[in-house]
Amino acid sequence: MPELGYACLSEQHEPDEMVEYVADAERRGVDYAMVSDHYHPWTTAQGESPFVWGVLGAIAHGTERIPVGTAVTAPIIRIHPAVVAQAAATAATQLDGRFIFGVGTGERLNEHVTGERWPPHDVRLEKLEEAIEIIRLLWEGGEKTYRGDHFTVENARVFTLPDELPPVVVAAGGETSAAAAGHYGDGLMSTSPDEGLVDRYEEGNEGETEPHFGQFHACYAEDEDDAIETALETWPNAAMAGELGRELATPAHYEQTATMVDREDIAEQVVCGPDADDFIEKIEAFVDSGFESVHVHQIGQQQEEFLEFYEEEVMPSF
Repeated sequence: MPELGYACLSEQHEPDEMVEYVADAERRGVDYAMVSDHYHPWTTAQGESPFVWGVLGAIAHGTERIPVGTAVTAPIIRIHPAVVAQAAATAATQLDGRFIFGVGTGERLNEHVTGERWPPHDVRLEKLEEAIEIIRLLWEGGEKTYRGDHFTVENARVFTLPDELPPVVVAAGGETSAAAAGHYGDGLMSTSPDEGLVDRYEEGNEGETEPHFGQFHACYAEDEDDAIETALETWPNAAMAGELGRELATPAHYEQTATMVDREDIAEQVVCGPDADDFIEKIEAFVDSGFESVHVHQIGQQQEEFLEFYEEEVMPSF
């Protein structure tokens, strides 16, 4: 039986709303929740992007049972891994064994804001591997110094450490990054129900039993056409294929590119409408590809309506 989760992405919600929605999801029986870590929304129509570490602290006190994670943090440019190590340790302390630390190589949209160079993917993978090494080093406790190819840490110590360290779950969109994630991650996260990703990850981690998290975009509404229109207006980036979604620098660039996305593109990439079978089929596609945990991102403001539908019509099938 898969674990079913709820993705509350920060690009479309105020921080207090996020706390309320995740708490509601817990009351309705979801197994876990994920929140995004962005500096910008993808488009200005989404309208929000609160600081994830403050939101996580509030969610920790607004929930009691479910694990909560980042989907995902990029500890490579915008925030130094020594600072992320402290932030994640605090979140893990507040959530008391319920924190899932999702990490990835990020997007130019969020990482270029400090004015540093946006490197190619292979360099970002190198930086992520080094960042994870630093974070784990600081989580050992005590004063640490680290001098690597990409980062330097001098006489740093994270004093507030959780009793239980969180798993470092690495996001991957292709087999190269999945293999790399297997070498230094404690789990895999992906938006693609691709069995090859799970296989490559497990090759990298030499077959150890570790979690695989899948995420997909959806727009529940009573009318399918309304759902497609909402997704097109609010989340056109869901239909931007390939590396493009990692390379654009501003929400305005995404809006310009979104003019090439139409209703058919959205309908192909996003589960839209009121048919529970469509949601169930998508979840099963991830499960059949080796993902034991699947979380759903509801596009738009009908979060309460979606969670009621999710509880009553989707979750019972699993």
